[in-house]
Amino acid sequence: MKLLKIITFIALIASISSIICGFILKVDFSEKLIGFGVVGLFLVVFPLFSYYRWKGKNLKDYMLTKENLDKMRENQKKQ
Repeated sequence: MKLLKIITFIALIASISSIICGFILKVDFSEKLIGFGVVGLFLVVFPLFSYYRWKGKNLKDYMLTKENLDKMRENQKKQ
């Protein structure tokens, strides 16, 4: 699992550096650098980070189902 964290971090650094280089460097393809950085963030880094953080967790605990709404109402009445 540590490998996935390292890959996500490297992709984050590469995307951010691509965006920064696109703003700083005055070359013909600076807009492409910015675009590739943004695409890398949203299509590579964000899904990898989400998968890493949600792995092993039960998704039903975070959904608004009737049972979870009843639990929240009971907790509010107790307080």
